[in-house]
Amino acid sequence: MQDTEDGDAERDAGADGAGAVTETAPGAETADEAVDDGSEVTGDQPADAQSAAEAVEEPARPEAAPADPRPTVLLLGSGELSRELALAFQRLGAVVVAVDRYDAPAHRVADRSAVIKMNDAEELTALIEREKPQYVVAESGVIAADALIAVAQGGVVDVLPTPRSIRLSQDREGLRRLASDELGLPTVPFWFAGSVEELTAVAEHAGYPLVVKPTVGALRDGESVLLRPDDIEPAWQRAIAAGRIPHNRVLAESVVEVDHEVTLLAIRTTGPAGPAVQFCEPIGHRLTNGEILEAWQPQQLPPAALDAAKSITARIVNSLGGRGVFAVELLVHGDDVYFSDVRIRPHDSGLVTLRSQRLTEFELHARAILGLAVDTIMISPAAAELTYGGTVAEPGGNAEPHVGAVLSEALATSESDVLLFAGADDSDDRRRLGLALATAPDVIVARDRARRVGTALRKLWQS
Repeated sequence: MQDTEDGDAERDAGADGAGAVTETAPGAETADEAVDDGSEVTGDQPADAQSAAEAVEEPARPEAAPADPRPTVLLLGSGELSRELALAFQRLGAVVVAVDRYDAPAHRVADRSAVIKMNDAEELTALIEREKPQYVVAESGVIAADALIAVAQGGVVDVLPTPRSIRLSQDREGLRRLASDELGLPTVPFWFAGSVEELTAVAEHAGYPLVVKPTVGALRDGESVLLRPDDIEPAWQRAIAAGRIPHNRVLAESVVEVDHEVTLLAIRTTGPAGPAVQFCEPIGHRLTNGEILEAWQPQQLPPAALDAAKSITARIVNSLGGRGVFAVELLVHGDDVYFSDVRIRPHDSGLVTLRSQRLTEFELHARAILGLAVDTIMISPAAAELTYGGTVAEPGGNAEPHVGAVLSEALATSESDVLLFAGADDSDDRRRLGLALATAPDVIVARDRARRVGTALRKLWQS
């Protein structure tokens, strides 16, 4: 509207023969106005003074607003975990722009937000050019990695952890080959198959049982265990249907005996002395029926296994590069440790750090990305139970009026806490519903408390 008004003013002035519009500063008077008011312009005044009196003063130009000194962080992926990360960045003085393909949870706390197709390179590039962030942080597995590679090569924007990591996070086959073939990390025997026939041949060669996973998508989504030939076709269909990225490749692994499934959170930082990796205490975890993830910290490991776990983790993290939190999934049997997977961002099993550590996995991620000091101090043994949607009933019916009563029962447990995830969260293929947390002097008691809290909390979603 302003442009239109200015254009009209210029046209009016041209019609009067003036040829240009001269603005008068507020309070300034013309020479004629001064005479009308009884003031005199004498001939004794210098010509310059008379000119000054007759001239129209130029308005003072306002000074340009200073640039915002705060760093801007563009979060690509804005689900429930990104909401916690956005808050962590904001507490450290950053401006957060939350991005996703839908109106996501992090949009409600971010300074600005955008809804785009993150796997569309043109849309993503245009957004980055418009927002001009100092940091682009990948919090989703469905991103146009090629666009981020081009942005990173410009050398102006930090893309984290790295475009290569983002690409490999979308490709379990590439990641497994990096770990096994290039880095020589110990893994369980594995094969890849591109059809039901190839998977059948793998099963005949490897024998049963055999774990089948999709090569893309969230960890454990689309996973099956083959016990007999009749399981092959359903397992194939389940795996290729998982995730939001079309694919027709699956990973098949031999089943090995394990004592523990462990997440080792590694924080990679960079500084004048070069890159460094710090480790949190190991987190034990297990998934029950695809509906409940139980996690606890610390998970005690034999000294030799702990050393092996740290060595494996450091090698894969340093190969991926960048800064931030990496959640490395490991299988432990006695002193033997096998690499399983890595997440290049805070992940579900690390939610236990909301109560176990001085700095949560989100605060560690934000600090490392911004180049600030981190520590991995554990303040208390803790446990968590994360309930997912799916076969668990959605809230509704007579459940919602009793939220207060359910929370009262859940929080009656000593040293307990809960976190309810509100609204739709499409950041992963599995929807998070609620988190039960508990601390205790030892991890056994903490796990028992978390189970009690989780059992009470799940009444919100049970029919």
